[in-house]
Amino acid sequence: MSEFLTSQSTLSQAQFKLVSTIAYREAGLVLVESKSSMISARLTKRVRALGLNSLDEYLSLLTSEKSDTELINFLSALTTNVSHFFREEHHFNAFRDKVIPEIREKVTAGEKYRVWSAGCSTGQEIYSLLITLAENFREFEKYDIKFLATDIDPNVLDFAEKGKYSEAQTKGIAKDIRNEYFSIEPDGSIKISDKIKRRVLFRRLNLLSDWPMKSRFDVIFCRNVVIYFDEATQNKLWSKFQEKLNSGGWLFIGHSERIQDSGRFCLRPNGITTYRKLS
Repeated sequence: MSEFLTSQSTLSQAQFKLVSTIAYREAGLVLVESKSSMISARLTKRVRALGLNSLDEYLSLLTSEKSDTELINFLSALTTNVSHFFREEHHFNAFRDKVIPEIREKVTAGEKYRVWSAGCSTGQEIYSLLITLAENFREFEKYDIKFLATDIDPNVLDFAEKGKYSEAQTKGIAKDIRNEYFSIEPDGSIKISDKIKRRVLFRRLNLLSDWPMKSRFDVIFCRNVVIYFDEATQNKLWSKFQEKLNSGGWLFIGHSERIQDSGRFCLRPNGITTYRKLS
């Protein structure tokens, strides 16, 4: 029985090949064999959760006609959701100093402004952006400014939408920011204020599938996401991101990510891992 199942130390070559094929087909994820032990441990948790008896039985499920629901959990198990408030602070400084003046100018002239966090994880990124906006443009609620947050993992989206964090997850936030934009719940969790939370629309999205958004964005944050993809998939995403940006729009990517030959994608560097769409 699955309750007595012990985790394999690593995947067999055949198992790793099948897992890699499914991960790439469904989400463009590129797995490296050196992570085989970690992958085995994570998938073994899914085996136990489903009451199955072996990884082979689990892999058979993933390749069956009943795989749709479990594929979501499979991809969730393979991806790492690490985030904290104001992570990579230089991006939020750039948003404050370069982007918010543009927001103010556009919306006070009657234009709309749209921001997208692609790969929002547990929500700290999108909430940090909104707090930065609220701190530096106090009357922002009067204007047509909207924030979209998407992720492939429905579990982290549910967590993000609740906007409730542990004490450890909010450690390091300035006291005045915590006092204004967070409250302590009866269960001891730290909750983001409704003033901030209600401004975000959360939606599940696989970046490799069709994008249903009809309008373009002025700012896209996609940080530490494309690192999971191969070069061909990365280039495809850079091209799609610039197509979804308004002229002069901003693209922020992760600290370990770079856009090679950015001019090819109608983007120009404008700070650390920060790019603007060419007019």
